[in-house]
Amino acid sequence: MINFKGLKGRIVSAALSAFIGVTIADVVVADTIKIDGSSTVYPITEAVAEDFQKAKKNLINVTVGISGTGGGFKKFCRNVIDIADASRPISKKEMEDCKASGVEYIEMPVAFDGLTVVINPSNSWAKTMTVAELKKIWEPSAQGKIKKWNQINPAWPDAEFKLYGAGSDSGTFDYFTEVIVGKSKSSRGDYTASEDDNVLVQGVASDKNGLGYFGYAYYAENIKKLTAVAIDAGKGGVLPSPKSIEDGSYQPLSRPIFIYVNTKAASRPEVKEFINFYMKNAAVLTAEVKYFPLPEKIYKLNVENLNKNRVGTVFGGTSQTNVDIEKAMMQPVSQ
Repeated sequence: MINFKGLKGRIVSAALSAFIGVTIADVVVADTIKIDGSSTVYPITEAVAEDFQKAKKNLINVTVGISGTGGGFKKFCRNVIDIADASRPISKKEMEDCKASGVEYIEMPVAFDGLTVVINPSNSWAKTMTVAELKKIWEPSAQGKIKKWNQINPAWPDAEFKLYGAGSDSGTFDYFTEVIVGKSKSSRGDYTASEDDNVLVQGVASDKNGLGYFGYAYYAENIKKLTAVAIDAGKGGVLPSPKSIEDGSYQPLSRPIFIYVNTKAASRPEVKEFINFYMKNAAVLTAEVKYFPLPEKIYKLNVENLNKNRVGTVFGGTSQTNVDIEKAMMQPVSQ
């Protein structure tokens, strides 16, 4: 992006300057911060990026992609991007990949999310589902065999359901399969999969027998088109809501979501400035895009960890349920 508003940034070639009839001193290219990863975290990071670019009068360019948590970590561990959006903690394999390529990172939780199971508003029978019923639908052995609602619950219709869910590069896919099926990435394959949650929203919204899952914000933005399913983990059905997600009663689908910052990238002034801006504004912008802010002390701790270069993860390469984020952040880091 050519920028005529200031003199900071990388200078373009003299040939280009001559071609467009201005001097080199008049032409700059904005510094770029590259971010990619989770579609769940995307609305938060995109909101921060938009406000940051406005504040910097577009002298710093921030690009935000949605290749999924796994796709983002692949780029991150190859040193292709500066920051990875992640809807789960970094995995052991990804830790190894980053270590092999010399990429160190600082882990920063940025919000709470309630992974939301949704049905079409015309569905009057599956408004509450147990974890066992969800497992029966989504486990690998169900592929090609479990196709109808009445196979899950005899009181439900003799009609085929249509499934919509996260793609295999999605952290939401990893988390959902781990806490519902019992093993990360263990899922039937005969469903409509996408890393773009808007595709899943439209699928369920247009199909009476549709059933899907994705981050709460995408449900909240489409509340007239979708019905959230109350999840029964053994204590009765609980709907996702600000209260149930923040107090941890919406289980096992409440979770923290993250960004990971490349420490080498963080040595660049514009990246450090962006992270400080992110943590200063995260609570407000998280609420604006219908996620749930963390305690203010967590955002301050993220900045402290950035300044102290506290490298690694406190999760040891695994997703966890019932996470007390304040206690978790005090645990030793591993790399």
